[in-house]
Amino acid sequence: MTNRIPLLIDTDPGVDDALALLMAFNDPRHEVVGLSIAAGNVGLAHTVANALKLCEVAGVDVPVFAGCAEPLLHPARDAAYVHGRDGFGDIGYPPATRAAENEHAALAILRLSHEHAGKLLLVALGPLSNIALALKLDPTLPSRVARLVVMGGAVTAHGNITPAAEFNIAFDPEAAHIVLSAFPHFDLADWEATIAHGLLHDEVLGWLAADSERARFYEAISRKTREWSADRRGDHWHSADGLAMAYALQPEGAVEVESRPVAVELEGRHTRGATIVDWLRQDGAPDNARILLKYDQARFERLVRAALAAV
Repeated sequence: MTNRIPLLIDTDPGVDDALALLMAFNDPRHEVVGLSIAAGNVGLAHTVANALKLCEVAGVDVPVFAGCAEPLLHPARDAAYVHGRDGFGDIGYPPATRAAENEHAALAILRLSHEHAGKLLLVALGPLSNIALALKLDPTLPSRVARLVVMGGAVTAHGNITPAAEFNIAFDPEAAHIVLSAFPHFDLADWEATIAHGLLHDEVLGWLAADSERARFYEAISRKTREWSADRRGDHWHSADGLAMAYALQPEGAVEVESRPVAVELEGRHTRGATIVDWLRQDGAPDNARILLKYDQARFERLVRAALAAV
């Protein structure tokens, strides 16, 4: 019997997803009970392979479940131009020796929600296609999830994939609408919070020089995206999924949080995929999102360093 919090991570690895997963694997208060994988940053074959490889590098035996290979309704562009064609910097790593489970990710989400009913921490780091599909199969899913943490959105419409929208939500807006409408409460770590919690490139290079397999592997897979970021975003590198995972693992590190109604725009010509926050509560909708505005930066950086064994 364990007192550790069961943690299910829905993800699309992805360089920043990889950092978040290393943070979760390294946390003594949580037990990662599964990785449900979707397409997003790159195609599903790559995101599944990347999840399996990261488990191997970290020395953890966590089940990996392949899920949705595309958005629910409309095609979307991936982020290979940031993460590399394979999502892990195109370093040509040897594939992991084990394979994904036979169970579909959406079914695994539902099964694990029953096995850990009332205790499950569900962290969504990618497009919400798998969780949306699980909700369509069983709308009672939210009643069994203790806490949902979502990395997604841009709460004042400063997007990173369109002028108004953040990548995860814009990749599958219909899925995001289904999920954010179904859960009466969720925690949101958005792109704008990510920008406010950058990591200095020079300091990150020092952490990645640590004498650990995790640091060496992460240095290699992140090199392309770090160089891309340095060209476009200046002195700081940003890990959206890392910040979301810090908020998930240690919510006490949140310094400023605001609760507001949040909805997803599905039809706007310029705003499809935008997360619309009713900051003035004008429509009378209940507050469904606890929006992270500020997190303890030193705590965040300690969690990142520990995940890389760079302490």
